[in-house]
Amino acid sequence: MKNFAIIGAAGYVAPRHMKAIKDTGNNLSCALDTNDSVGILDSYFPKASFFVELERFDRHLNKLRQDGNGVDYISVCTPNYLHDSEIRFALRNQTHAICEKPIVLNPWNVDALCEYQDEFDTNIYNILQLRLHPDIIGLKKRIEEGPTDKVYDIDLNYITSRGNWYFTSWKADLLKSGGIATNIGVHFYDMLTWIFGPVSKNIVHIHKHNKAAGFLQLKNARVRWFLSVDNNDIPEEISVKGQRTFRSIKVEGEEIEFSNGFTDLHTRSYEEILAGRGFSVSESKANIEIVHGIRIAKPIGLKGDYHPYLKKIEVGDPEITARDYWFNHDC
Repeated sequence: MKNFAIIGAAGYVAPRHMKAIKDTGNNLSCALDTNDSVGILDSYFPKASFFVELERFDRHLNKLRQDGNGVDYISVCTPNYLHDSEIRFALRNQTHAICEKPIVLNPWNVDALCEYQDEFDTNIYNILQLRLHPDIIGLKKRIEEGPTDKVYDIDLNYITSRGNWYFTSWKADLLKSGGIATNIGVHFYDMLTWIFGPVSKNIVHIHKHNKAAGFLQLKNARVRWFLSVDNNDIPEEISVKGQRTFRSIKVEGEEIEFSNGFTDLHTRSYEEILAGRGFSVSESKANIEIVHGIRIAKPIGLKGDYHPYLKKIEVGDPEITARDYWFNHDC
């Protein structure tokens, strides 16, 4: 049995990590969050120590280590901009780190973490759960068995509706979240480069507070992508069913169905990590380079090979930030 700690225990994704720790037969020793709404702990590890101050949490970790009950892994489930410093905190406490996506916001932070990892002789693992999805594994196998020089045409469309709270949270702050492409798209970019190879061209058509779209040229694929948190973008046939999420990946016009199989992907991720097969920090650099490139790119509007879904929605200004949005709305 391994001992775990969680930083960000009150966050949205933390329960998936708690479940994964429990499902793999391990123990959550302690948890930290500045927010004390962590009753979810009772469902998994009611005996876990809980802290709202980093200093006391740090002291507790040191005491556990001195008593021979030290933490083996710290799971980082906090806002994106905090990942880098909290991974470093974990390594300084002589533990391995498991971090949600995106592992960091900038490519150079990946390089620095690789050096830090070597300095402390510890490991940093990123949760790249789509690589463990059975249907995605099947797609990768099919592509690998196909022509090696073929370049596939791919359309990615992912709409996951969010309410007004989203735009007052850290998620809408480009400097804290990295923007919509980082928030909801990074795992798709990782999956696509994992299957179809590295990026040679990264074009952004629109990049707004609630949606973004662009084009990626990969070694073996041309990818037109569209991401949105705007419920108005949900296709009508999906919306009438009361559904607020739409996910579609088409390869050469063929829909790749992977709506199911998401339930236990965090548990599968933990199983791989504990077996020594987790995804390392260096494996995340390609997806971080993509989202960083999207963040700094100047949108070109509806020019070139843009996603066909943009013809169906009102695009307007190709670049409107969350700050612009709130300045122009009486909220």
